[in-house]
Amino acid sequence: MIEGSAADLYERDFHAWANAQAELLRAGDLAAIDLAHLAEEIESMGRSERRELVNRLVVLLLHLLKWRFQADRRGNSWRLSIKEQRIRLKSHLEDNPSLKAQIDWAIAQAYALALIEAERETGLPESTFPVICPFTFDQCLDDAFWPDATSQ
Repeated sequence: MIEGSAADLYERDFHAWANAQAELLRAGDLAAIDLAHLAEEIESMGRSERRELVNRLVVLLLHLLKWRFQADRRGNSWRLSIKEQRIRLKSHLEDNPSLKAQIDWAIAQAYALALIEAERETGLPESTFPVICPFTFDQCLDDAFWPDATSQ
């Protein structure tokens, strides 16, 4: 496959392009690979994994905030959401251990989004919630941690 046709296929039919690139890699035909787009897609995959980490943290942090600040509304749904996100986060980090180096960044990103959702879903004013995430990452993943009004 020549470079022009690989680039054209990339634009017209991503699925076909991806399969063609995989075939070329398996065949060892490195000269025919669409290197520019392949590198772009590999970088995009890495960003997707990082986004997945943040998205899981948003859901977890949102439910931890609701658990802490709306104790009278605690229910099975919130409890199960917290448990589910803990499992999914642990699994995601097992599959992508290099993401552990980005935990502080991910929590900061996720907490900013979780605050918006918490205000929207609870109806509580923004000033109700701490400006900085009140939970450590270890607490977030700790199955025994259930924040109460006295939690830090």
